[in-house]
Amino acid sequence: MRYRITHSTKYAYSTQVALCHNLAHLKPLSFERQTCISSNIIVNPTPATTHDWQDAFGNVSTYFAVQQPHESLTVTAISEVLVTPQSNLLDSAFPTSWETAREHMKTSANIEALSARPYLIESPFVTLSPELAAYAAPSFIPGRPLLEVVHELMQRIFEEFSYDPHFSTIATPLSEVLAHKKGVCQDFAHLAIACLRSHGLAARYVSGYIETLPAPGQEKLVGADASHAWFSVYVPYFGWMDFDPTNNQIPLSQHVVTAWGRDYSDVTPLKGVVFGGGNHSLEVSVDMERLEGS
Repeated sequence: MRYRITHSTKYAYSTQVALCHNLAHLKPLSFERQTCISSNIIVNPTPATTHDWQDAFGNVSTYFAVQQPHESLTVTAISEVLVTPQSNLLDSAFPTSWETAREHMKTSANIEALSARPYLIESPFVTLSPELAAYAAPSFIPGRPLLEVVHELMQRIFEEFSYDPHFSTIATPLSEVLAHKKGVCQDFAHLAIACLRSHGLAARYVSGYIETLPAPGQEKLVGADASHAWFSVYVPYFGWMDFDPTNNQIPLSQHVVTAWGRDYSDVTPLKGVVFGGGNHSLEVSVDMERLEGS
């Protein structure tokens, strides 16, 4: 599938901003199943300086600074991406048990396993606890294949938790998400990651987009697609495999990855520091257009 993605963020301030520094993760990644053909970020007012670099997780990070007084800030990222579906290991025999995968993470000197080890430990938004380990435990049957464990955990989160955009903020602790069985895609990704790390498995947070299709006979609404989050688990001798607990599906061709990291704090689409501005309002829209021939 080939997509054009337009992600627009607009801040309106109650008083003038004198200066702002910003960091964006808005340019999609290129890797085995995805190629970023082009990606441009347009900022209004025009920034005094901007540059890209690759962060420690392999993401494209964009820094820009607006050094002129302004009462609004608009950041629009326009990208074209080609997505080739990843292999769905659930469709084939892959008998590696979760205990074998856990031991592999402890002892292997394989370069891929070593690079996955940062995803075993706590991070700012993924704190481990006995309660989270206990919630995950029913899926961790001794000797069970790793992917069966993760797939069932994804299904349980989908079935047992309610999607509620009014319940949480990014700062809501996982203990509250678990207690109330509510949250949004970021919460469900963080929850699954915490469950897997609690049992010694490497799991990472994935930020990106998901194509939303209209009901039969209806037109697709511009801006109806969404920023999205899901998670990946490290599979020994294969690599990373994605799972989307919000939708109970294996991401194949309708998910586009912008960045991955330990949790949301590593991949925030746009964050920054402003001098002045008072109160502000925020508008975000995403349009994910499937191009002809896809």
